[in-house]
Amino acid sequence: MSDGFNLLVIMFSPNQLTLKFNQIRHTHTHTTRTHTHAHLHTHTHTHVQTHTYTHSLSCADLFLATFLIFLPHSLCVCVCVCVCVCVCVCVCVCVCVCVGWLFREVCGSWIKQRCYWFVLSLDSLDYYSSSERGARRLGTLVLTNLCSVIWPDKQTFKETGYWSITVYGRKHCYRLYTKHFNEAVHWACAVQKVIDTKAPVETPTQLLIRDIEENKFNPEVVDNIYQHNPILKHTQSPLYAPLLPFPYGNHSGKGYATVREEAVKLFNCLQQLESARDPVPLIQGVLQTCLDLRPLRDEVYCQLVKQTSCTPQPHTAAHLRYWQLLTCMSCTFLPGPAVLKYLRFHLKSQFPESEMDNYASFIGEALEKTRCRECVPSWEEIQVLMGRQEMLCTVHYPGPGSCQLHISSHTTANEVVRRMLEKLGLKESRNTFSLFEQNAHWERAVGGSTIIADILTSLSAKEPDSDSQWRLCFKLYCLLDADTISVDSIEYLFLFEQCHEMVVRGQLPACEEDLQTLAALRLQSVIGDFSTHSPCTAPHAPLCPPRPPPRHPAPGPGLPQRFPGGLLGGALWNHTATAAHKQKVEQNLRLRSRLKEEAAAIMSTIVECWKGLAGYSRRDSMTAYLTIARQWSGFGCTLYESSTGSFSQKLWLGVAATCVSLYRQGEAEALESFPYGQICSYGVSDSNTFKITAGDRDLLFETTKVGEQKLIAGVINRDLNESTQPASLCHQNQPPRVLLPVIKY
Repeated sequence: MSDGFNLLVIMFSPNQLTLKFNQIRHTHTHTTRTHTHAHLHTHTHTHVQTHTYTHSLSCADLFLATFLIFLPHSLCVCVCVCVCVCVCVCVCVCVCVCVGWLFREVCGSWIKQRCYWFVLSLDSLDYYSSSERGARRLGTLVLTNLCSVIWPDKQTFKETGYWSITVYGRKHCYRLYTKHFNEAVHWACAVQKVIDTKAPVETPTQLLIRDIEENKFNPEVVDNIYQHNPILKHTQSPLYAPLLPFPYGNHSGKGYATVREEAVKLFNCLQQLESARDPVPLIQGVLQTCLDLRPLRDEVYCQLVKQTSCTPQPHTAAHLRYWQLLTCMSCTFLPGPAVLKYLRFHLKSQFPESEMDNYASFIGEALEKTRCRECVPSWEEIQVLMGRQEMLCTVHYPGPGSCQLHISSHTTANEVVRRMLEKLGLKESRNTFSLFEQNAHWERAVGGSTIIADILTSLSAKEPDSDSQWRLCFKLYCLLDADTISVDSIEYLFLFEQCHEMVVRGQLPACEEDLQTLAALRLQSVIGDFSTHSPCTAPHAPLCPPRPPPRHPAPGPGLPQRFPGGLLGGALWNHTATAAHKQKVEQNLRLRSRLKEEAAAIMSTIVECWKGLAGYSRRDSMTAYLTIARQWSGFGCTLYESSTGSFSQKLWLGVAATCVSLYRQGEAEALESFPYGQICSYGVSDSNTFKITAGDRDLLFETTKVGEQKLIAGVINRDLNESTQPASLCHQNQPPRVLLPVIKY
């Protein structure tokens, strides 16, 4: 090839070469002048900028001229035109997407914002000192797929009077300002469109993971990949960049730095595990960061695989800390598909019959069951996972009883309910049961798919209070058949205890005489016959003390006195205020005295009734108690509070075995009842509305508890399945029918 080129130079004189070169140069100059006229406009979307490339044509033109001389004359003209156009387009032309004047935030100067001429091309965002041709370029932000744009917001406009956009790059961050909202949106859209056209950026780690996946059945190739790529192996050195690609910029919030910076910090935390006395706080911190910043989960998995690969001392306790964190990660978060394949391959590559292999087997089984957790594992759960064991969970049930069950990080509420039914001999019951979060004043049903470990973590995180201690309780959820419950069964005890809870909470409407009788029966069932030495508690009905009188704030030092006119006016006012205060205190004392008298009278009535129950066994007392409770037509139904609508009071939506009823709170008679044969469809309408379609009516019930709509739908679904109504009922997943006007309660 070199000989041919030398021969070409010898055959043709320098004058001939110069002639052809000048012809091409003249053509290029004419094309350049034609295109530069568009550079003078400011807001045109397609522009041509040529001053950057004016010195890059000599070598290409010389080679082209030499090549054209070598060709025949007939072919020379055609090739000259085509190649010359290609060279001009490919070498000289730079397409500009958007140009214009913008303010840029300048650091280190007393002038915070300066105006520059910005040029957005298909590859970068540049700014110049002016808009004239040949102006000095002051900075460049190269645009890749990892760049990001923050759109204008009202808060910045209120604070500065400018609409701002922020463009994040690998090395630079441009905060740009303009007084016009449309212009800010125009620039944000333009930059985002350029970013979207870029090919995805892949890190070396991603490329190597792909190579390992493609050659996983060839051990020699895989060993060679690990041997020649230290990025895949354990290191004591810090990590200066994440293993996976992350967008530039800070979009996380919650007090975190950028995702890229957090990834580097996490690797530092991982290395601290080797020397930490107590690894649990570090493990919890890593898991909490992964819970808050979802993209970091795959990154931490890759970092852990790196730190457990090709380790110099794999059997030390410091090295096992990485495996313990990997165990906690596998029970909390599931990695993405590509990282999951890489992780599974790594788990199969461990030494057989070693401690690492035991952890690898445990992690592999956990990955088959893991769903994304709602809470970071508690201290107790992390301790258990580090030893590859199960936790003990205490489940209470009505009465003083409780059970302890072994659970894992994947055990759901449905599994615990099933095991409790087996343990208590309730598998044959037609009624349904559920788990509840409960304290002395409040309870909430737990969804069947909820992970029990998350419930225990949330309960332990709540403020410990002796008056409202939280616990997990197993109770009746839907009473489908109350008549066939045996008096000697534990299910009858459940029914009695839960009925008493409804009475205490005011959910069972009854007259005052019945309530006093129920209180006496309760005392008889719990304590037995009355005696002077029997412990007697105060009635369950709360006696709320009156609120203290409001304190009037003293006037501040800069405020005028109410009576500045003289001493007599102030004295009269003080005397009046003192008299009013004494009167208020006397009223409160009289109210307290009256409440004490009423409580004493109620208690004496209950005690007299209790004395008349002498000889009643516990079973007899429970039976008499439930007999009175059954007088209410809504006995056995599951009650849900509904917000006010056309009624001035709050309502109860009662879901029973045969119908759905609507009650005013405190009233015994139902406002309306809808047998399941009349219900056409039901389901969640929106975030806080439950809809029931009965006949030609749509009933909307507003609830405030999160997830309560789904619980109502679940109860109705169970009741429908157990009822003997026709099987032609619509399922809640079917589209709602178009019916008559809505009646909203």
